[in-house]
Amino acid sequence: MNTELPAAAPPVAALFEEVVGQEQAVAALRRAAIQPVHAYLFRGASGNGGLVAARGFAAALLCPDGGCGTCRTCRAALAGSDPDLHVIHRSGAMLSVDDMHRLVTVAQHRPLQSARQVVIVTDVHLGGRAAPALLKTLEEPPGATVFILLADDITPELATIASRCVEIVFPPVPRTTMVEWLIGRGMTAEVAAVVADSSGGNPTRARVMIEDPEVAERAALWSSVPDQLTGTGVVAAELVRGLLASAERAVEPLRAEHARELERLTEEAAAFGEKSLPGRKEITDRHQREERRWRTDALRAGLGALARAYRDRMTTQATGHSAVADIHAQAAAEAVALITETARALPRNPQESLLLQALLVRLGALAT
Repeated sequence: MNTELPAAAPPVAALFEEVVGQEQAVAALRRAAIQPVHAYLFRGASGNGGLVAARGFAAALLCPDGGCGTCRTCRAALAGSDPDLHVIHRSGAMLSVDDMHRLVTVAQHRPLQSARQVVIVTDVHLGGRAAPALLKTLEEPPGATVFILLADDITPELATIASRCVEIVFPPVPRTTMVEWLIGRGMTAEVAAVVADSSGGNPTRARVMIEDPEVAERAALWSSVPDQLTGTGVVAAELVRGLLASAERAVEPLRAEHARELERLTEEAAAFGEKSLPGRKEITDRHQREERRWRTDALRAGLGALARAYRDRMTTQATGHSAVADIHAQAAAEAVALITETARALPRNPQESLLLQALLVRLGALAT
């Protein structure tokens, strides 16, 4: 087992080349890798680059040369398969006490190949009742373990945990950066603009949307909703059926990506003499969670397109400077507020159909 600590030099930038538009976070991580502490909190929506950056950071921490980017350890860490890199995903809607027990057990392990081990925990903002167990582990950290916690935001339950960590922020990627990146990947400027708007500054969502032939059509579908509303439940229900069907189709490219990942991992396991893929159930469970989240993200992106449609109306109508224009602009502002409220409610797993129907009925009433 290698017992040499990494050289006191920043890891190569190549470890973070898949991280899009997060220059400040990457710079902070390259500095941190020289003399790491025991815990980091990466704050930002899933898909903004936190998990990709966490693997790059882990590679730097595990590499005998401090992050050369070319050795087997770096390549394995970037692929998420190094034996001293452990990723803890929630097993249900929330991080459970059992999930935390699994984390505590893993954290007590001794490194197998490197001088330290890295434990990545996703969705820490969904810790709930499991938070105290995580806090205790952070307050009494095993000497050879570095924790990387990923959270969409710092909830009240997470505040004390966050105070024990170095925080690295992963904000949404700026639109201009996203458009440039998408064009660099071969998209036309027009489609890149639609994907950038629909992805909400989220590169992971944008990557999959590149393979989605309905991206522009889906944005147009949501943007057309205001012109079809009548304030009746029948019309709202029919529109919602179409919107939900479109969101379901949005998941198909991700399902295809998951199928390719399973095939690749199975081939790699076979190359190492495994008769089957170790942890296959955990991988497929993770895929199902990601697909559910993706569907929710597709709905949120649609709601974003709908809000932009009303903002455009607000801007156009406000230029009239008449009493009627002011009334229409106020209605558009109220519509944006209702849409924002609905988008915030989606992650709490409501009845999506009822939630969207209620929204469209209320939006229709504003126009009458």
